[in-house]
Amino acid sequence: MGTAALRDHADGILTMIAADLKTAQDAAEQSKKSKGNAVDDTPEETAAEEHGAGRAESGFSVAQMVAEYRALRASVIRLWTESRGELASGDIEQLTRFNEAIDQSLAESVVRYSEQLDRAREISVAIMGHDLRAGLATIRASASALLETQSLEATAVTLASEIAETADRTTHAVGILLDFTRSQLGEGIPIHRTEASIGTLVGDVAARIGAAHPERRFSVDGRTEERGEWDVERIRQALTNLIENAVQHGTAGTPVTVHVSGNEHDVHVSVHNRGTAIPREHLDTLFDLRGAAPVEGTSPRTAQEGLGLGLYIAERIVRAHGGSITAKSSEVHGNTFTVCLPRHAPPERRKAAR
Repeated sequence: MGTAALRDHADGILTMIAADLKTAQDAAEQSKKSKGNAVDDTPEETAAEEHGAGRAESGFSVAQMVAEYRALRASVIRLWTESRGELASGDIEQLTRFNEAIDQSLAESVVRYSEQLDRAREISVAIMGHDLRAGLATIRASASALLETQSLEATAVTLASEIAETADRTTHAVGILLDFTRSQLGEGIPIHRTEASIGTLVGDVAARIGAAHPERRFSVDGRTEERGEWDVERIRQALTNLIENAVQHGTAGTPVTVHVSGNEHDVHVSVHNRGTAIPREHLDTLFDLRGAAPVEGTSPRTAQEGLGLGLYIAERIVRAHGGSITAKSSEVHGNTFTVCLPRHAPPERRKAAR
């Protein structure tokens, strides 16, 4: 950028700051401003907000944009102090208010910069997800068509089956990555509620995972009367992640137990397995990015499929429903993950969804 482009919003930002310095403010307003809580009652976009959006579009980093404000602050203070010669007692208050106003403008720019960047990322993620899933769907359909011909040699059947299975696993991994990205942007993972039975969902998920792991035993207590309004596919995904986790990290020969219960307002699903106890210091990070790395000892294939994000995604899905997941672990009692789901959306979420 040339000098004119770099100074594109400087005049507007400084004009607003000068107007602010001429406006009287009481102690409460000064306290709010010093904490970055100044009230902006101007309906139009401020020069600082325009600046943040423009820098995001131009490919600036946050550090570079902050450096612009640092240079602006330093230049104004230097020129002002040189013009004043010797500072008087009232000048300190002016200097304080100027710094507060600069910080307020910087905050407005950073917020708008982040919003602009998030929108660009959301569009990129949507395009990437659509293209990847479309390509994988074509690969899966082609492999299935080959298998249905029943005219392939044994080696070709094996290869076509492996292609289909790999496409399914990769599609699942793409879904995890897309959900992870969405959870970091905007308002989190989107959900669409319909009436459903949590017991039926638990039974379906356990049956499918049980078919894929015939060597493991499953004990499922799914109460079909425990009904509510949830995003069926999202809850299915969260339950799959939790039960698969119990299978992967449970001791061979021991059952995976899934229990459903409920009260007037919530339903609870607990997933229990016998296995190595989770260290106490890791329990607090199981569901965030610090705990998203594959557990030590996990097979390479398991790490590739789960990407270490299964529990993180499950927690974000449950949180999007207004619920929570807790984990308990001990050598004596094993490992238990419990999901608490409100039967219905909170009133404010229902209103926002209309």
